[in-house]
Amino acid sequence: MEPVIRNKVAESGIITLNLEDYYPKEPVVIFDIKDFLFMGLILKEKEFRAALKEVDWTLYQNKTVGIVCTADAIVPLWAYMLIVSYLQPVAAFIGLGDAAVIKNKLLLKNIEVIAENEFTDARVVIKGCGDIPVSEEAYAAISVKLLPVVKSLMYGEPCSTVPVYKKK
Repeated sequence: MEPVIRNKVAESGIITLNLEDYYPKEPVVIFDIKDFLFMGLILKEKEFRAALKEVDWTLYQNKTVGIVCTADAIVPLWAYMLIVSYLQPVAAFIGLGDAAVIKNKLLLKNIEVIAENEFTDARVVIKGCGDIPVSEEAYAAISVKLLPVVKSLMYGEPCSTVPVYKKK
């Protein structure tokens, strides 16, 4: 008689939550303010406003947009507001920062809408070591979200976890 192989992890009732599943898949289009600066350094209001009016904003239609300034220039705060006023009607998401920053903002936004009641009194493992770099901030955000409702929270893989929290 052959021994029966049991999957103890599957039998444990542990729920594995992979934050990569909540990572945004859409590409980020960068809007760089440096392209609108005089001599690559100075923002002249009149010229800046005129240049923004000439931009084909339909290029940003339904896109995720990150606003940056890669030049070492002082950009007045109203300039960001003005750019957003043009992007708002067309872009799907607008944020300040490069692609990695924007992806992280969207990841945090996706974590925010997770229905924590689905994890009430559950034993949950937050998967680690994946293919996509998930920020420390995302791990903190999911912890804040789940700690009030879970029975236990762990990090790692179901076969090898690091205990984080256990309800008393």
